[in-house]
Amino acid sequence: MGMDWHSSGITTSVLGALKRGLAPRSRELGLHVCGGRGAHSRKTPGELVGIGERVGFDGAELAAASRLVAKVDSAAVQDGFDLYLHGFIVADDGHWVVVQQGMNGEARQARRYHWRSEGLRDFVEAPHAAIDGPGQGVIVNLTDVRAAASRARAVETLADLGPDGVLRALVGEPEQPLLPHLMMPAHHDVRSKDVVGSRLRANLAAAADRGPKDFVELLQTPGVGARTVKALAQVAEIVHGAPYRFSDPARFSLAHGGKDRHPFPVPIKVFDRTIAVMKSAVVKARLGAGEELAAIRRLDDATRRYENAAGPSFEAVVIEERERSHEYGGRSVFGYEPPLRKSRGA
Repeated sequence: MGMDWHSSGITTSVLGALKRGLAPRSRELGLHVCGGRGAHSRKTPGELVGIGERVGFDGAELAAASRLVAKVDSAAVQDGFDLYLHGFIVADDGHWVVVQQGMNGEARQARRYHWRSEGLRDFVEAPHAAIDGPGQGVIVNLTDVRAAASRARAVETLADLGPDGVLRALVGEPEQPLLPHLMMPAHHDVRSKDVVGSRLRANLAAAADRGPKDFVELLQTPGVGARTVKALAQVAEIVHGAPYRFSDPARFSLAHGGKDRHPFPVPIKVFDRTIAVMKSAVVKARLGAGEELAAIRRLDDATRRYENAAGPSFEAVVIEERERSHEYGGRSVFGYEPPLRKSRGA
């Protein structure tokens, strides 16, 4: 579970959390997370060699793959983004996934590159599983299938034309089709225009209708209150909502806030309780008791029925969340939220 609706820091945080959390159970799960941000990314080859010696795959071969993947996205693909994150996730059987991220400081945007060993036929010709970020238009891209001739004659071309000649030839190619990517707003903070009002009102109405008493009866989870119900209503919509309902990108941030205090600080107590409820529901469902998952699904159904209900505006919801942030253990990168100071005579 992330703490922002879109942020380059989420990739770093998730990879870091996976690396730290899976390390003690790597032998049991057969899954290993290597690399990371900055200096940690440069340790990836050594980590792979060490893991290979323990579990039996060719760590040196994967170390070479790690270096090559980084080189491709930093040199063969020249899109204006400088790599600063390299995460290499490998299983005991040698299958792997690489997640890399680059930053364009001038545009203040990040771009993520996804690689999978499964189905990878060539490291330098259309190797990516996907690239996440806005299209950059015409770029120098030596991984394009149309650059095969340039790759085959690279040494010869470099000797004859020099680097500038090679780049001019590539830039002159017609614009390539865009790889799969996710489109998110350029601004990081959640704004009123980013929220579908009817869905926000539906979440709040469903939460009010299924208050603490009814919710405890449904989920049988002590300590769950109205604020957690509100968050769960929004999470339930994400989990069970039909695909067309994903046009509103801000629901998750409204459920659990953002680490930079936008739209409000992360309510740690609500955040932890949501995780506990969802984890309990999944665990019990695996054991054959699906009542909690069914209750969450009913919460989503209730949300849908209330979509035309009247309710507070986005701005009013944010004001209330900020005013009560301290009660919910509100926290951001700036620290815990202090109690709101009341003016004299209030």
